Amino acid sequence: MVMTRFAYLFLFAMLLSLSYAAITPTSSLSVGQTLSSPNEIYELGFFSPNNSQNLYVGIWFKGITPRVVLWVANRENPVTDSTANLAITSNGTLILFNGQHDPLWSIGETFASNGSRAELSDIGNLVVIDKVSGRTLWQSFEHLGDTMLPLSTLIYNLATGEKRVLTSWKSDTDPSPGDFVVQISPQVPSQAFTMRDSTPYWRSGPWAKTRFTGIPEMDETYTSPFSLQQDANGSGSFTFLHRNFKLPRIVITSEGSLKIPLYNGTEWELYFEAPVNLCDHYGVCGPFGLCVMSKCKCFKGFIPKYSEEWRRGNWTGGCVRRTELLCQGNSTSEDANVFHAVANVKPPDFYEFAATSETAEDCYQSCVHNCSCLAFAYIHGIGCLVWNQELMDAVQFSARGELISIRLARSEMVWWKKRNKTIAASVVSLSLFVILGSAGFCFWRYRVKHNANISKDASQDAWRNDLTPQDFSSLCFFEMNTIETATNYFSHSNKLGQGGFGSVFKLGQGKEEFMNEIVLISKLQHRNLVLLGCCIEGEERLLVYEFMVNKSLDTFLFDSRKRLELDWPKRFDIIQGIARGLLYLHRDSRLKVIHRDLKVSNILLDENMNPKISDFGLARMFQGTQNQDNTQGFGYMSPEYAWTGMFSEKSDIYSFGVLLLEIISGEKISRFRYNEECKTLLAYAWESWCETGGVDFLEQDVADSYYSLQVGRCVQIGLLCVQHQPVDRPNTLELLSMLTTQQQIFHHQTTHICSAH
Repeated sequence: MVMTRFAYLFLFAMLLSLSYAAITPTSSLSVGQTLSSPNEIYELGFFSPNNSQNLYVGIWFKGITPRVVLWVANRENPVTDSTANLAITSNGTLILFNGQHDPLWSIGETFASNGSRAELSDIGNLVVIDKVSGRTLWQSFEHLGDTMLPLSTLIYNLATGEKRVLTSWKSDTDPSPGDFVVQISPQVPSQAFTMRDSTPYWRSGPWAKTRFTGIPEMDETYTSPFSLQQDANGSGSFTFLHRNFKLPRIVITSEGSLKIPLYNGTEWELYFEAPVNLCDHYGVCGPFGLCVMSKCKCFKGFIPKYSEEWRRGNWTGGCVRRTELLCQGNSTSEDANVFHAVANVKPPDFYEFAATSETAEDCYQSCVHNCSCLAFAYIHGIGCLVWNQELMDAVQFSARGELISIRLARSEMVWWKKRNKTIAASVVSLSLFVILGSAGFCFWRYRVKHNANISKDASQDAWRNDLTPQDFSSLCFFEMNTIETATNYFSHSNKLGQGGFGSVFKLGQGKEEFMNEIVLISKLQHRNLVLLGCCIEGEERLLVYEFMVNKSLDTFLFDSRKRLELDWPKRFDIIQGIARGLLYLHRDSRLKVIHRDLKVSNILLDENMNPKISDFGLARMFQGTQNQDNTQGFGYMSPEYAWTGMFSEKSDIYSFGVLLLEIISGEKISRFRYNEECKTLLAYAWESWCETGGVDFLEQDVADSYYSLQVGRCVQIGLLCVQHQPVDRPNTLELLSMLTTQQQIFHHQTTHICSAH
């Protein structure tokens, strides 16, 4: 009997655990009580933002700390007493009462119903359901707040005037409606807008089947978690679909930032955010202005409307045509006008869909024969778009984007050709002047050297006597005649470049530096080092390196043409190779070696673009912190080395950080200056990291958003390496680990340094 009673109690408990509560005419929701969804993901109840005296009815993710509120019922009417309750009346209306039973909020509808109940569904939708028919009478998804959940929808309906939007909170602690609204436009095709007090603040660009064309991350391979539908009756809907994300949502913050955070099980990761830089802000460059890397320029054929304001950085006035178009009636003469194509562009606002143009050629013809058509673009997934108004909010990306063709007067193209010829002539003239001047200087140097009295007291044997057998046990000595034959008697045609102490094939450095380097040659063997041997004969002291087909890294990185050969994967491989060579010097070689002259010109590249560290003239076998007067290249020197002459492993780490940031940006630290404040490369890197996580720091000619996380990670590592205090920089082992693994970087907490920087 006892066992039977226990079985009944156990079964009853199981049924209770599988059931979930609902608000009914006989069961209201009071302060302190919550209503959970069947899948235990969402929860409805009373909450107080920032522990204030105001109470709100809201929906949030259950069990997530800190609480993430997804929807608020009484946004503008908070409850101020703890005896409030949420109830359903006999006519099926959901109402919030205060302690005096005064209504503070309701769904605003009554229903001819025999009874209803309110439930929280598995998708986070609060629904009022007719008990008899099961019909949904009202749902919170039709009354959105600042957040979209999967399967919720933004809509517009021109016939009825209905519009469903997201509205930001006034502040982080005040859920009343704020300044920002997210909506979809009735244009065809539609686009998403963030509006600030009815003024556009951010724009997505037109929808192309599965993607917004103004968001470069959404390329044609993008698996879209969105759906946008429009019909001929003047209505449209934008739905956030579920794509196996964990706790996904779209939220508009009180500061106007549109975000998609995803939960990884322990914290929130940002999947998308807009705006993130200057170019994301609507119309920052004005009409016919083009925003490129947070700077404005005019489209070809246009000039600033207000030149003085433009020079001051106020670009909102935009640009105007240099040469007006020639139009006749409703058509144009093809001889009078031409079209200039601009690639990788976010399609400007105020476009019109040309439904009759089914091909790119049709699109071109529809524009060329229409005097009012200022530009056109044929976009995969859309078709033909034309612009009959000013081009507003145009942005040029480093990759992806669309090809837009802009109508110009033919004389504009002639002007550009003349301008290019003038530039070319100037370059040729300057080059001839430099060549003739160099030839004269070389002849003078030859005469001086030929007539000079060169002492040859030192001999090869004397030099070798300064070395012990232990110094050069594995050192390879070359005869002078071998070197002369190999270089065709040091022919200028065989000269590879210029080093810190002279020509690459004839290193005229001091005795101390030379002796130091040849000792290191015999003791260092690593695939990322290039030392082979030396030649000592009389006063001639030469170092012999492994021949590097691609010369040094700076010949690629700072060359306007060759730099394009260094895409991000190659740059990342070079970064890792240098780090491995540095780890060998600091940790794995027979001697701990501080290089002290790590810079771009001392990184050589073999035929496979593998990096090799060279030039060990300043290197020191490390015995502890030491003083040294010799200096590195400008900008690579750590603060403690520059001020006190003290060097250590962390001095090389600082130089590596500078080198890393140069490789990412393609900019030379000694000559980089950014904007009117003349920010240095390091300051610009900090700004990029703090504003965009470093993803816009990569040289734009090779930028690819596919690698944005890896680029951002490398920028962060570079900034860790150039911190002011040596103790704050990672050591070489930590450095290589951060580069070669996907572990999260907690070390030194760069995100907290941004506010202080």
